[in-house]
Amino acid sequence: MEKQELRTFGRRHGKKLSARQTMLVETVLPTIFPENLPANTGKILEIGFGSGEHLREIARQNPDKTVIGAEPFMNGVASLLSAITDESGAVRDEYKNIRIYPDDVRDFLRTTDSKFDQIWILHPDPWPKARHEKRRLLNADFLITLVKYLTHGGEIIIGTDHWEYFDWIIENAKNARLHVSTPDIDAIHTRYQNKNMAGTNSPKYMIIHN
Repeated sequence: MEKQELRTFGRRHGKKLSARQTMLVETVLPTIFPENLPANTGKILEIGFGSGEHLREIARQNPDKTVIGAEPFMNGVASLLSAITDESGAVRDEYKNIRIYPDDVRDFLRTTDSKFDQIWILHPDPWPKARHEKRRLLNADFLITLVKYLTHGGEIIIGTDHWEYFDWIIENAKNARLHVSTPDIDAIHTRYQNKNMAGTNSPKYMIIHN
């Protein structure tokens, strides 16, 4: 029997978008959809970018690379669009290398032949209750899939403030026979991180290599 793919369990919509956000979703988002990506530039993917604080920082630090963000929560997509555009709705110069996929990243991966120098996943939903563990995204099967989309020498960077989830991901990575290191990383603080919902001192990070 074919294994059923994990579906996205998080919310797709929150509070009603403002008039400006609605305009940006309707007019700007289609112009920065990640299709026909340039073959001659490096690429970075962030999965679940929230409101986009970290994604914007990546774009500023890597102006020569295409930075793709995948996020199914439309309020987060709208927040990022608001932050990267000026009053007229034009994308600011420092963010012209950003592309947005407003849905499940697995759907994007099925449609692209791109390889990524980095894949970032910061503060994935830990689904801490035992009965919800099966909903966790970063299981061995998904990690194996992601590694296939790395360039030679590429890396998957994962950060979470939920330490039990951190250990669970490492166990899954090792079960998949992937190479894992746990360095200290000075990543930008995101809105989610500042909530510190897990009540820990700080996030932990791991890097998975191909």
